[in-house]
Amino acid sequence: MSQTGSRRVPWLIAIGLAAGFLSGLFGVGGGILVVPALIFLVSFENRLAAGTSLAAIVPTSLVGVITYAASGSVDWWAGLILAAGSVVGAQLGAFLLSRIPKRALQWAFIAFLVVVIVQLFLVVPVRGAEITLHPWSIVGLVALGLLTGVLSGLLGIGGGIIIVPMLVMLFGASDLLAKGTSLLMMIPTAISGTVGNVIRRNVDLPAAAFVGVSACLTTTLGAQVARLLSPEAGNILFAAFIAVIVVRMVLQILRERRTH
Repeated sequence: MSQTGSRRVPWLIAIGLAAGFLSGLFGVGGGILVVPALIFLVSFENRLAAGTSLAAIVPTSLVGVITYAASGSVDWWAGLILAAGSVVGAQLGAFLLSRIPKRALQWAFIAFLVVVIVQLFLVVPVRGAEITLHPWSIVGLVALGLLTGVLSGLLGIGGGIIIVPMLVMLFGASDLLAKGTSLLMMIPTAISGTVGNVIRRNVDLPAAAFVGVSACLTTTLGAQVARLLSPEAGNILFAAFIAVIVVRMVLQILRERRTH
């Protein structure tokens, strides 16, 4: 039965508007906001919230890609290579879900994000810098896509939080190119995951439509703000965004520890 009721529609729209802006601003799917918002504001169960969020990412990412592509800030080949690795990695992550200690993985990922935050203050992207494709960089992109997909399958973490800083730090991309390419990578990945969730009935399509369509209204605004920010200011904001995610993950781990 659909979880969408008339009293919940305003919340769904508000969630979409906020998630769309974050998606355009940081090149992320917005799931880091949508999932907890659906749980706490609309009373969704965890699995349904994650599936609904993933479905809402599809139209949001599409609008974001179009917006970034209009200014030439999408590397189509790199995005497709990342997507191919991520789709395979997500399936591998789902397979490993019951075989790897989740708590140790969560702390390892938190440590990784802290390193990323530090690096964001040390490595400032150059506007206009591109990703150079050669055999080694292609292998690296496939590996990055696989890693992102595995972590997504294991922890439910969206790819953008990993892809954007890694494209800047490891592949020399500009901040805008990294964000646009990250959004491109999410489209086939989100479609693949949504198909599986629909089959398993882990998605509320009407709710996803409200969130996704609302997000489309502010994604372009977020992307425009990203273009107006200097690379240094963009890095600081992205570091603050990741710090919020780290705090949320730590609190979630502590909460789960108290309840078990």
